Amino acid sequence: MKKKLLSMILATTMVAATLAGCGSSAETAAPAEETTEEAPAEDAAAEDTAEAPAEDTAADTAAAGGKIGVAMPTKDLQRWNQDGSNMEAQLVEAGYEVDLQYASNDIATQVSQIENMINSGCELLVIASIDGDSLGTVLEQAKEKNIPVIAYDRLIMNSDAVTYYATFDNYMVGTKQGEYIKEQLDLDNADGPFNLEIVTGDPGDNNARFFYGGAMDVLQPYIDEGKLVVKSGQIDFETVATANWATETAQSRMDAIISANYADGTQLDAVLCSNDSTALGVTNSLEANYTGEWPIITGQDCDKPNVKNMIDGKQSMSIFKDTRTLASKVVEMVDAIMQGGEAPVNDTETYDNGTGVIPSYLCEPVFADASNYKELLIDSGYYTEADIQ
Repeated sequence: MKKKLLSMILATTMVAATLAGCGSSAETAAPAEETTEEAPAEDAAAEDTAEAPAEDTAADTAAAGGKIGVAMPTKDLQRWNQDGSNMEAQLVEAGYEVDLQYASNDIATQVSQIENMINSGCELLVIASIDGDSLGTVLEQAKEKNIPVIAYDRLIMNSDAVTYYATFDNYMVGTKQGEYIKEQLDLDNADGPFNLEIVTGDPGDNNARFFYGGAMDVLQPYIDEGKLVVKSGQIDFETVATANWATETAQSRMDAIISANYADGTQLDAVLCSNDSTALGVTNSLEANYTGEWPIITGQDCDKPNVKNMIDGKQSMSIFKDTRTLASKVVEMVDAIMQGGEAPVNDTETYDNGTGVIPSYLCEPVFADASNYKELLIDSGYYTEADIQ
């Protein structure tokens, strides 16, 4: 399986064709405020809409499409703002009423928001969970009301209420990061040894384990033979995980690693960072504490500050997951389900949430660096030049 995935990675081309057929622009009206108290007001608005005169065709279309609840974890990370706004725009365009909520990375808030969605007439839920194990009880309510649930980008664990999973190929994200380090250091030919440090994501996010696993499947053989050396000794997932993917937490940990292992001028050759918020923390720490030659730094999400760092040579690459593509696929899945059919999937083997394998649709990520970011991010309309200046 690993050989097949690595062959796919080496065969994957970083072309703009992966962006063909994307949905609407990433810019849309500001999402609803992150308060559960707003749900009744939204319900009232929905009822008013349903009772509007027949000539109000826009209201009729929304009412005919049905009401979809979209639960996002936080506004603190740029990517979730884009995920939420892209999905809301495309669902509205498809004729649905949308209840979009952000939970400020607070599990109790997200549970309350989902409960309100269930009780306010949402006919389908799309949920990017804060903690994959935290939603079992509230999703039992959805199951009792026969409300389908699509887990969005983060697999919801240990709940048989999850109907489908829509995400990017998260194992491939990790393998692409690992392959990038392997190729940039020329590990198959160079003598080494090279010094590597590892910074991955939130232990409550199931994706973090896929990112870590994919990368380590590439890099572990070189660690085992001594060509890659982790001077801090911090290798296992629990040790290198970063709570809430927080930039400040990654920065603090990297400060300690540099102080203990690289303050004497020892060269740090690469830092495997699973996403851009952790990569930003590592970069901040290096700028403040490190005097050696700049290392290779990986990332994910192509957040604006990180794209700027790529242009400036401070971050080597970032995995690009076009949220418009994933939003478009989720809208297709919603349409199929709401019309009484089965959602399109392309993986029925990989993602077991503890109650069984969840039928999934996996979008393919690509990596961006200083050589191709304009093609992937600017020419595609994902960002403007002004966004990353």
